[in-house]
Amino acid sequence: MITISLCMIVKNEEKCLGKCLDSLKGIVDEMIVVDTGSTDRTVEIAKEKGASVYHFKWTGDFSEARNYSFSLAKCDYIYSADADEELDEENRQRFLQLKNDIDELNVDIVQMYYTNQLAFDNIYNYDRELRPKLFKRLRKFVWEDPIHEQVMLDPVICNCEVEIIHRPEENHAGRDLAAFRKAIASGRKISRRLLGLYARELFMAGSDDDFLQAKDFFAREALNINREIDEIKEICCVLAHIAVLEKDSESLLKYSLKDAITEMSSEMCYELGDFYFAKEDYDEAIVWYYNAAYEASSILDIKKQGELPRLALAKCYRAIGNEDQAKDYEREAAEHIRETE
Repeated sequence: MITISLCMIVKNEEKCLGKCLDSLKGIVDEMIVVDTGSTDRTVEIAKEKGASVYHFKWTGDFSEARNYSFSLAKCDYIYSADADEELDEENRQRFLQLKNDIDELNVDIVQMYYTNQLAFDNIYNYDRELRPKLFKRLRKFVWEDPIHEQVMLDPVICNCEVEIIHRPEENHAGRDLAAFRKAIASGRKISRRLLGLYARELFMAGSDDDFLQAKDFFAREALNINREIDEIKEICCVLAHIAVLEKDSESLLKYSLKDAITEMSSEMCYELGDFYFAKEDYDEAIVWYYNAAYEASSILDIKKQGELPRLALAKCYRAIGNEDQAKDYEREAAEHIRETE
């Protein structure tokens, strides 16, 4: 049977850390908790639960802290966890079975299901999604191909049925958005993945000020010829929202037309609806909110395809005196909310 090192980075997680560590007892063989500056009982709780605690001066870079935690591991595999995760008994048993069987699988990375996402306002649009969670600590490099041989570099990845319950105690959007801004200010390259996460975080949890602080970066990226069309569409959604905030009709037209090169997104339709609603042009707002709800698909915030445009349609119909239609759309919105709970 393999051995597993739990590696975590934490800060002020006294409300949930104990439950997380308790749910992993008997599964992991060592617990490594790297604290990045807690001022509550996080460190004390980690030690009480049997974890080895290390300290890492926070640099604003999660990868640096995560890499440090991995460097301390001594077991065959590393399980990466956050403090607001836990396993119920059914999934503890699944994990134990995986631990028993994994030697025969000969894999480098095991993906597990992350669940309970839509119960909180975060950047994810799916309630259950696979994430890489278990990593082989030392990889063996193997030569492949009978001629022009090369080392196999791609990791062998498998999926398993373990489900990790996500129960965040607080919204980390402010911290995460500040980290994005710091990375950009320091000249760090923002990858395709991070660009999408930044845009999604803005729509799911950003304030008006967060959007406005992001304007210069997204405006530059809209001109970046190395960005793919899907990236440009996400960028344009952010810039269109900023244009609505600034009542800049010329910029709104520019970015909505860029989005319309392919099928227009729900987010862009919703922004156009907001623009015309603010002008009290309710008939035109209805057209765009309707498109957001029924004719387009979301690319960043699934709520812009679900309950939000329906609630906006209700406001429009109420504004023009059609109470029955307004109530119909409110009922539809409520149904969408229930489906995601």
